[in-house]
Amino acid sequence: MKLLFLITGFDYAGAENQVLLLCRELRARGCEVRLVTMIPPVAYLEELKELGVEVVSLGMKKGVPDPRAVFRLAALIRRMRPDVVHSHLVHANLLARVTRLFVRIPYLICTAHNVNEGGWRREMLYRLTDPLGDLLTNVSREAVRAYTERRIAPARKIRLIENGIDLSRFTGDERGRMQLRAELGLLGLRGEEELEAEGNGGVAQPSVASPSPFIWLAAGRFVPEKDYPAMLHAFAEVRRSFSDSMLWIAGIGPERPQIERQAEELGLTGQVRFLGIRTDMPALLHAADGFVLSSKWEGLPIVLLEACAGRLPIVATAVGGNAEVVLDDVNGYLVPPEDPAALARAMERVMALPPEERQAMGDRGWEHAAANYAMSRVAGKWIELYEQASGRKLSAVRAAMPKEAHEG
Repeated sequence: MKLLFLITGFDYAGAENQVLLLCRELRARGCEVRLVTMIPPVAYLEELKELGVEVVSLGMKKGVPDPRAVFRLAALIRRMRPDVVHSHLVHANLLARVTRLFVRIPYLICTAHNVNEGGWRREMLYRLTDPLGDLLTNVSREAVRAYTERRIAPARKIRLIENGIDLSRFTGDERGRMQLRAELGLLGLRGEEELEAEGNGGVAQPSVASPSPFIWLAAGRFVPEKDYPAMLHAFAEVRRSFSDSMLWIAGIGPERPQIERQAEELGLTGQVRFLGIRTDMPALLHAADGFVLSSKWEGLPIVLLEACAGRLPIVATAVGGNAEVVLDDVNGYLVPPEDPAALARAMERVMALPPEERQAMGDRGWEHAAANYAMSRVAGKWIELYEQASGRKLSAVRAAMPKEAHEG
């Protein structure tokens, strides 16, 4: 079977993570896979090379429409002659549909990754181009319901296929946990200037921060929909009752400078650590004590699945598919969006639990993820769909895949 993935870009984000995991599963079964990005890719390139996945960029610039991309994509499809084209995210979905006017595509699957992909104009374009796609999928029951209700796609042409996670990656030991806590706590309390001075032979040697504070971890791009202002206001409230708590935020994005200024204005400079891009999420999760998500809207966040895999209690807003991952009062707590006071109360509620109850909450999250979101299970759904679409059967797995649902 030949499969071509098309995606807007390739960065360290949820949709890209899913495509990478799918590439791994498909290559293990002998499938020929090509990845096409609209703008130049910046993440996972070594992993894709090792998998034998060719990566091609259409050479577009972010935010700049370029009609030539249609003909570049059409030429690639003619050359590869894929059995299935599978696009991800709104821009790639629309491009794939329009390209079908100029080249034969046996079967076109378009995947949305959110309840909200950018407003009524994009939804109108989805409706207009719907006849050019064979199937639209989304990642949560709530997203499928919303797309059907808003008539973005007819019910017969939209299907739920959840995000998946490789649970076998999420392990750790106590020594590594304490070391990372000390390192990041040290950075957060001492400041970049002192560390740089030491690295350059300076004499700054303040004492290492204690690794014992309660650590909240958040992860995601600094964009409006993640609502980091609400998170910071909630954390400032939490600090009044739990003064030794800290917040780590992993990610990049256009709003990061604004959020850093807000943390300073709230007096949180030493207690909020901005980690930037991290490729060690399993280690971060193992080092943290709880996970928090403050989004205004979502699809089915990979970070919540990762928090479950890391066995952390979770506090999240009740938007999109969050309630499908975070079962209220089972593996975490759900709160209304854009309500910092409610977010703070839920965070305090987690922190007030005895350690063994927090651990039990995290264990229930792992069990829920293993039963419903193990990547082997989700990949099986995709493979069945690809086989139905192409009329071809994929070979058995060449090497043993991780026993995700039975480890830990």
